Amino acid sequence: MTNLHGRHALVTGGGRGIGRAIAASLSQAGAAVTVLGRQEGPLKDAVSAGAAKAYAIADVTDERAVAAAIQEASARAPIDILVANAGSAVSMPFLKGSSQQFRDMFELNVMGVVHATRAVLGDMVKRGFGRIVVNSSVAGLKGYAYVTAYCAAKHAAVGFVRALAQETVKNGVTVNAVCPGYTDTDLVGSAIDFVTSKTGRSQDAALADMLRDKPIGRLITPDEVASAVLYLCSPGASAITGTTLTVAGGEI
Repeated sequence: MTNLHGRHALVTGGGRGIGRAIAASLSQAGAAVTVLGRQEGPLKDAVSAGAAKAYAIADVTDERAVAAAIQEASARAPIDILVANAGSAVSMPFLKGSSQQFRDMFELNVMGVVHATRAVLGDMVKRGFGRIVVNSSVAGLKGYAYVTAYCAAKHAAVGFVRALAQETVKNGVTVNAVCPGYTDTDLVGSAIDFVTSKTGRSQDAALADMLRDKPIGRLITPDEVASAVLYLCSPGASAITGTTLTVAGGEI
């Protein structure tokens, strides 16, 4: 079993879904976990459930708020592990969308990662240890129709990981990404609800259509993504940096 005792981990978007599962997995491995997010309720629930020891409130698109929240969390103990998990998607045909949607997707899925990383990296380099894991997506590795802004942002996040890893490889800091396929979260549930509202199809039919070209034939679970993150944070992954670990049941 991975032993992370003595490590302080911070998980953005850690109050629900994949982030909550990641926080719980790191906690079970012995890390002291701080979850960061915009809404206090889910964060407090994560702490109450034992998935984390503390929480911090900040919108990851707000650089100053993120820096302040992480500085406060670091006062308890230096942050050894950052999991930049916060993110979201918007679905719309390109010609019906707007440039603002692209800006919104970049602010959340790229700059949110940048802000959190900037707040922790300097101290990691000084101490000669750090693990940074970005939760990207298979949409960061291939294209999907109707989510051009999301795909562009997730591709950028993967590029960020690959480039930053080259800067930190000799400083004891690894930078990697996990790229899940469709995962059983509120985000996918909302996408299915949107399809059913627009088409009148049942939820089962909408899900079947979503999974039609997925070899595994089912949604990925948050715990499966969390296991991949845990591995990248483990001592055994110290030579792995600048890579993408795909959790997508054979899709990639």
